[in-house]
Amino acid sequence: MKTPRVGMESRRHTPTFDSGPGDAYRLDRKLADPATCPTCKATYRAGRWTWEKAPPQAAPAECPACRRIADDYPGGWLTLKGAFFAEHRTQVLARVIARETHEKAEHPLQRIIAFDERGPAETVVTTTDPHLARNIAEALKAAFKGTVALDFSPGENRVRATWER
Repeated sequence: MKTPRVGMESRRHTPTFDSGPGDAYRLDRKLADPATCPTCKATYRAGRWTWEKAPPQAAPAECPACRRIADDYPGGWLTLKGAFFAEHRTQVLARVIARETHEKAEHPLQRIIAFDERGPAETVVTTTDPHLARNIAEALKAAFKGTVALDFSPGENRVRATWER
């Protein structure tokens, strides 16, 4: 039988996010079930936000993504930069939007907040969820190559990602 090595950690997995006390948008109370967000119309049912149609008796409750958008408090920042980005901006941004659309279909709390163009070769995309920023960066790397750098904020459930090529 193998003995686990002390002090050895798996390097296979990307760090996970702990939505502990540092996440101001984590629900600290149980919502009425079902509930619906009056802004985006997402439905909360059985402890999960979905895009199901809300039943007529659903209680109104603003979802964490809409609260983040209203407060302009991103869960993730993704910086897109480099000469390749400047030359292929349209294709790269189309891939960003396609990935967000894909993720948002399954996870209503994962949305893009804004695009901040900082010049011809740099744009910052803010997201409501740190996983979305990371997933978009990894999708860009898979599609267009380049490098990805991730900077996690421990205890805050936020990430700064950079994709460069």
